[in-house]
Amino acid sequence: PTMIYRLLDAGLDVTMPSLQRIIYGAAPMAPSRLIEGHERLGRVFTQIYGQTESLALGTALWADEHDLHRSDRLLSCGRAVPGTRVELLGGDGEPVATNEVGEICIRSAGVMLRYHNLPELTEETLAGGWLHTGDLAKRDDEGFITIVDRKKDFIISGGFNVYTREIEDVLTADPSVAVAAVIGVPDPDWGEAVKAVVVAAPGAEVDTARLIARVRSAKSAVHAPKSIDVVEELPLTPVGKTDKKALRAAFWAGQKRSVS
Repeated sequence: PTMIYRLLDAGLDVTMPSLQRIIYGAAPMAPSRLIEGHERLGRVFTQIYGQTESLALGTALWADEHDLHRSDRLLSCGRAVPGTRVELLGGDGEPVATNEVGEICIRSAGVMLRYHNLPELTEETLAGGWLHTGDLAKRDDEGFITIVDRKKDFIISGGFNVYTREIEDVLTADPSVAVAAVIGVPDPDWGEAVKAVVVAAPGAEVDTARLIARVRSAKSAVHAPKSIDVVEELPLTPVGKTDKKALRAAFWAGQKRSVS
């Protein structure tokens, strides 16, 4: 998505009639940016979800499934691709009910055999004959899967499970925000407090109080960030995903946390 955002922000006044497909993945795109992309480049976007351990294939949201009138559909990573079985499993190893949160687990001929010289990690990752992705998601009654968080990224604040993707989606729906990341930071009362880090959209000014109120209205007081930092850019991993571990590092130095 980062490269697509930069292409859109470059403001190039060009048409590309021969462009047939843009495949994006590694991280979600904000619905507002997807709509902008469709308006400027056409119905050429396909999202692919997967991991290296599954040859990067698990689900797809095909170009004709990008319904610009349904933000929930644009937030989805689609349905299982042919030849792949995808289930959302709970902590008991059984599939969860529709619209309940479970871990995305994959079975296919493309799933790895093992990690090299890492038998314990292999056993954990391939438990029960499934590739456990570490991604938490919901599946709607049409079979479309929407990721809500990484298992290691969700926040436990005051005893409530808070899924950061849901907050990030609200923040990036605001025209003043280009990119957002939500993390948990130490808090003496709540255990973890919700904190957002955002990059302003080109030429925009970010009103952090208004953004906090927006999240509170759209979700709940528990989801509303206790604070928002505005930065020039977010740290990225080598594959272009927001590096939340790097974001958390400064806040958790010298602190104990159950996930990293």
